[in-house]
Amino acid sequence: MRSNLMRFAGIVALPLVFLAFLFINSCEGPRGPAGADGKDGTNGSNGTDANETCKTCHNPNDVDRIKIEFQFSKHEYGEAAFEEAGNTSCAVCHTQQGFLYVVKNNVPATFTLNAGTGKYANDYATISSQALGEIGCGTCHASTHTTYGAADTVLTTTAAVPMTMWKGNKTINLTQDNGRSNLCIKCHQPRPMAKSTTLSDGDVINYDSLALDPNRMFYDSTTGASNKHTYPSYRMHVHYGVVGAVYAGMGGVPFTGSKTIQSSTHTTVASCQDCHMATVSGRGGGHTFMTQGNFNGCNTSGCHTGVSSSNSTLWTGPRNTIKGLLNSLATKINAAGGGTPILHADSDPETNLWAGLTTGNWDGYLNIYDPSSNPGAAWRNPSPSSSWTQAQKDANLALPKFPSLKYVQVGAMINFQFALREASLGIHNFKYSEALLQNSIDQMTTAGF
Repeated sequence: MRSNLMRFAGIVALPLVFLAFLFINSCEGPRGPAGADGKDGTNGSNGTDANETCKTCHNPNDVDRIKIEFQFSKHEYGEAAFEEAGNTSCAVCHTQQGFLYVVKNNVPATFTLNAGTGKYANDYATISSQALGEIGCGTCHASTHTTYGAADTVLTTTAAVPMTMWKGNKTINLTQDNGRSNLCIKCHQPRPMAKSTTLSDGDVINYDSLALDPNRMFYDSTTGASNKHTYPSYRMHVHYGVVGAVYAGMGGVPFTGSKTIQSSTHTTVASCQDCHMATVSGRGGGHTFMTQGNFNGCNTSGCHTGVSSSNSTLWTGPRNTIKGLLNSLATKINAAGGGTPILHADSDPETNLWAGLTTGNWDGYLNIYDPSSNPGAAWRNPSPSSSWTQAQKDANLALPKFPSLKYVQVGAMINFQFALREASLGIHNFKYSEALLQNSIDQMTTAGF
């Protein structure tokens, strides 16, 4: 009985399911005609294959090679980035972020007078939050890893360079090679020698006046007066980056004398990169930025042939001439000491970058007492610091007074620093270095030294 009922229920259920299926499908109705084609879209450009783009630079022939070369550059292994971090004035050249800040913000190389204090302040500085970072790829190529193409290697700046030494009143602009040398000179330039903010207003010393009024007293040891300039000190100098100014034939004290102040051909036809980034040989060239006996940059088409460390015409001869002039000028500068040199000497090449360039191993500093920098000095510091201990003050007082200086002597010191610290013994700009030194010697001779 039960099985019959189940068969009956199945017979009844099938038509109901079938009818429901027909009912649902009958709601759609017949399919209408196809609509018109839509408007064609714009063809898309192919996407960039990141891996392939990266390999255009990151391969053994390019970035890997440059990285190895850079390890031999003082930009890489020098300690200045750590020593000057946080120093908003020095960091503009010694740290990456400081340099990028002054370039991006076009910070002027001017001195501004504070009307309230009556003192000048150097405007060429970064801010404390940007006074750090080691020199690296992004210092000179600030667009690195922004386009992943050729634009990544564009130089951070090739603009003309207002000289901080002259508070922006003189500008260096080397236009050859698309102005690439200006990038180097942005940092490799002298720093200002400013007046004391205690004795005077802190403005930049007028370097031309040193030549125009050579017999005027700069510092009188008898009275201790410094003619409202600055007291002589161990670090009375125009810093170390003079090579850019010497190469451009600018910035030195323009004494008149037996030589016409002019520049060699290098200044207008060659760039810093031509020699310092020439094809690598040994430890020099490429991104080492060193020469180190590499003459590939000299011996190129349109320049020289046969330049080597033994070439008397283009290498040893000019260098011996400049070395002789440096020695002669040093003798005249030291004459103020009456037998005790006033220039500081250091024969250690680790602490004196210019050891061996002069017979006396002078480094451009003055041999004046400073408890941290020059504790073994021969001469008394005319302006001891209030922060010194009593023992340091006593040690200073035990030394003889530093001798008086005239404008001509200070100008001769500046030119001596220029010609010494450009470090090539005249190869960068022989005619300019020769004129600065010889005319300084002439003026010192006229002044009785």
